[in-house]
This record gives sequence, C-alpha cells and structure tokens, in this order.
Amino acid sequence: MTTQQRLDALEKRVEALEASNAALRKQASDATADAQATHAELAQVKATQAAAPEAAAAESASAEPSAAPAGANGNAFNPAMSVILNGAYAHNSLNPGNYFRSGFPLAGAAGPAPQGLSIAESEVSLYANIDEKFFGQLTLTASNDKGQDHVGVENAYIETTALPNGFGVRAGRFYSDIGYLNSHHTHTDNFYDRPLAYQAFLGGQYGDDGVQVHWLAPTPIYLEFGAEAFAGNQFPSGGGGHNGVGVTTAFVKAGGDFNDNTSWLAGLAMLKSKTIDADDGFRGDDKLYVADGTVKWAPNGNLKDGGVTVRGEYLSDHRNGQYTVPAEPQPGEPLFDQPWTGKRSGGYLEAVYRINRTWETGYRYDKLWADRSGPFASDFDPWRNSIMLTWLNSEFSLIRLQYSRDNPHPFNTDNVLTLQYQVALGAHGAHAF
Repeated sequence: MTTQQRLDALEKRVEALEASNAALRKQASDATADAQATHAELAQVKATQAAAPEAAAAESASAEPSAAPAGANGNAFNPAMSVILNGAYAHNSLNPGNYFRSGFPLAGAAGPAPQGLSIAESEVSLYANIDEKFFGQLTLTASNDKGQDHVGVENAYIETTALPNGFGVRAGRFYSDIGYLNSHHTHTDNFYDRPLAYQAFLGGQYGDDGVQVHWLAPTPIYLEFGAEAFAGNQFPSGGGGHNGVGVTTAFVKAGGDFNDNTSWLAGLAMLKSKTIDADDGFRGDDKLYVADGTVKWAPNGNLKDGGVTVRGEYLSDHRNGQYTVPAEPQPGEPLFDQPWTGKRSGGYLEAVYRINRTWETGYRYDKLWADRSGPFASDFDPWRNSIMLTWLNSEFSLIRLQYSRDNPHPFNTDNVLTLQYQVALGAHGAHAF
C-alpha cells in the first residue's frame, strides 16, 4: 500500500469517527430534552383535565414518564433550571412601619410592600424526573426585609409519577393544596400582592415540611381528593404539636367545561392546626375553612389570545385558645394575656381581562370581617380595591402597574402605587389551571 493510500484510509476512518460522535451527542441531547419536558407535560395534562377532561384522558396516557432511551448517557436526567427575578417600586401614602390592620395582627408575610425600590421574592428552581417512578424539585428563594437579605428553601420534595389507580404521594417541603392561590408560586399571581384574607389567615401562603396523598377519580369531570400532614412550624401554626405533626388538611377539587369557550374549577378545603406559639400570639386549636371558584372564558378556550378569568375565595377562621403578648408587640396588638375564642373571615373577588397576547388588565376587591369580641375585637372590617395593567412582552417577562386603595382601619386610607417587573430565565414548567 502506498503512502497516499494509507493517508486516504486514515482520513476515511477519521470521518467515520466524527459522524459517530455527532450521532451520539444528538442522541444524548434529545434524551435530556425529553426527560426535562416530562414533568411540564404532566402538569399541563392535569390542568387540561380541569378544562377538557375527556381529551385529557388520552393525553395523560401518552405523557407517562419512562426511562431514558437505550444508549443515552446519565445526562438524560439532569435537572432543568429556572430563575424568576422579581422587583418593584412602591409608593405608600401611609408609613409601612406604622401600618396596622384593625382586628387582624400582621403575621408571616402580611402587611404592605416596603416603601421605594425593593426586590420581591425571587427564586431559583431545579426539577427533573429522578427515575421512572419519582419526580423531584428544589426551589430556593431570595428576598429582602428591612434591608436584610434572606435566602430560604421554598420547595424541596419528591413526588410519585407511576402509582396505580390515580393515586399520588408527595413528601418534603411544599405548599399546601388548600384553596386556589396557596399552592401557586406568587410569581403566577394576577396581582402584585396576595389578597387580604391570605395575609390574615395564612401569612400570605402556607408551606411546611410534610406529606400529601391525593387521588384523581376516574370520572368524566376532573375530580381530585387529597389529605396532608405537616410539621406545623409555619404560621398559622407556630410549632409542631402531637409528635411533630401540628397541621392536617383535607381538600377536594373539581372542574370541567361548560362549553368550548368556558371552563371552571372549584374547591373546598380545611386546615386544622394545633398551635403552640404562633406569630400572632395565639396558642390553641385553629380551624380554617376555604372555598374557591374559578371561571375562564376565551374563544375556543385559547386564553392566551384574549379572554376573561373570574376568581373568588372565601376563608373562615375558627379559634379556641389563648392569646399571649408577643415579645415585641406591633401597633394595635393587645398588651395583656387573655382567652382567644371566636370567628373571623375574609375573601376576595377578582376579574382579569386578557386583551391580547401583550396586554391584560384586572380588578380585585378584598374584604375582611373582624371578630366583635376577643383580643382583637373590632367594629371595623378592613377592605381594599386594586386595579392593575400588565404588559407582557413575552411568556418570560412582564411589567405591571398596580394601584390599591387600602382601608386597614377607620382612621386613614393607604393609597399604594406599585410598578413591578418580573422575568423568567431558563426552562420553566407549565402552570396549572
């Protein structure tokens, strides 16, 4: 064989190796994308079941997670990562440092937004299929409170994906599925801040270390039942009672279609807390009942191009215990220990009009009903009106202008103007209905 023939043979072998490497890289890349998309598809299927149950059944079968294709490398189950950056400028006519709400102590994340520029809760999420039977998610949050930066764990849980007969189990740290808004991350809200009832009774949002069991019924409409047990370390509880299980919940959710243009979702839930030392000074038994309802209308059900969403929730809080003066009482809080037995309630109603893919506007009315006796007795019931206008440059960025007229007590009104920005970086799973 001549020298030229040997060179030609070597060149052909190099070309064959390069082609083989390219094929392997493509196979690994495709496997990674398929695995990272699986959970987003499952979330979309669940949301679709609420809007179109019959079509969702067939889609659910095709969306079952599976192992990585033969020959794929370990990167097939690398987690997808997303980052939500959230910030705002707020102008409050009342000084946030002196703000109080008649009949309702400010616990958890309750109260007005800080004056001026601030970062709202931003988050970093990692999520992926662990294998063919489990999914996992970790979400870290960053926020600022009175000039102090805080980093925390918002979600850290695993969830089954292949239990038979519609059953599922979740374990770790996660948001409870009571009500509508509570299980949703705040960046998915239609308004900058949470409704007054969520602030008063859940400190904005209840999440804790616990376990959940849920069952999706094989019915023509979307019908799900669930129960949860939590440590009870977060408000409205204040320490795990009963050997580290201080909070239990139960919920039922149902949904379906009125017609091709209109869909609905409704739920009932109860949260029962054995409270040790809550942020609002309560110690005793607390039961919170929640009812929620959502109706969405859009031509052919395509809300992205335009439509209307109407949502409301009602929360009723029943307490039987004692009030203990906190170490650092806030404005409006009692200064002596006393029994705390009574009922308070609150709710909101909001309507959002999606004008087109770029613009949406909305209105929300909040109301709280105070107890007429007890440590926070009040003849005044706080209420608030809010309007917003949102510009959505894409699915990954928005700028929202919101004005709220808040009446927290009978003496003054807090006029709040907020300009919010929010962007999403990286892969992010589909949001629920």
